Amino acid sequence: MMTLLLRLEGPMQAWGTQSRFELRDTGREPSKSGVIGLFCAALGRPREDPLDDLVALRMGVRVDREGQMKLDYHTAGGGTWRGREYGVAKADGTRGNPVVSRRLYLADADFLVGLEGDGPEQEALLQQLDQHLDNPRWLLSLGRKAFVPGAPPRLPDSPPLGPGLRVGAMRDVLTSYPWPKLHGKLVPEVRFVWDDPSGSTGEVRRDVPVSFAAGNRRFQERTVRTEFIAWSAPMINTLEG
Repeated sequence: MMTLLLRLEGPMQAWGTQSRFELRDTGREPSKSGVIGLFCAALGRPREDPLDDLVALRMGVRVDREGQMKLDYHTAGGGTWRGREYGVAKADGTRGNPVVSRRLYLADADFLVGLEGDGPEQEALLQQLDQHLDNPRWLLSLGRKAFVPGAPPRLPDSPPLGPGLRVGAMRDVLTSYPWPKLHGKLVPEVRFVWDDPSGSTGEVRRDVPVSFAAGNRRFQERTVRTEFIAWSAPMINTLEG
């Protein structure tokens, strides 16, 4: 069993799963569709290609810094420039008023994400993903294309398998990886969100991509479990810095 770690940190992130029309939402932590989309960009995988191999990897998130939920106000289109009218095209070919939207995002959040694979094929895939994080084909973003990472997602350390690769179960790896330098007061508990295939006591989220193809974006449900783990002496002793 192998786990690939990556850090998703930046001034702005958005991991929406329920966006409709003028309101664009964000979850409190990275969605599975958002993380898979990031890896598709790293691989240079076209939107029409299958996603089964990436979807099959189990995912967990450690929330190192929760961040703050913010609301942004957007307008798109409207007005004229050099005699040309700008706006969103209507069915009859005319252009209407500016499109107004409200967009939620996370400010100054920091997440450690783990992807777990078992068996030769999945472990080879994790190694490939780790290598492409170092040299991505396309621009990497944190949920929206305008939100670029504040630091490289690939971890800086270099164990034998590769910077982000660890032998072991995802839970063990996420709970034992060195914790980042403290930002302000030490919180009493750390939040984790795990894939929960059993679906017995978890929360259902519709963020498993079936297709990213334009005009045919489809998603399935998964069950996740949220867990709060109190700080212990061994955890505090692994703080970076």
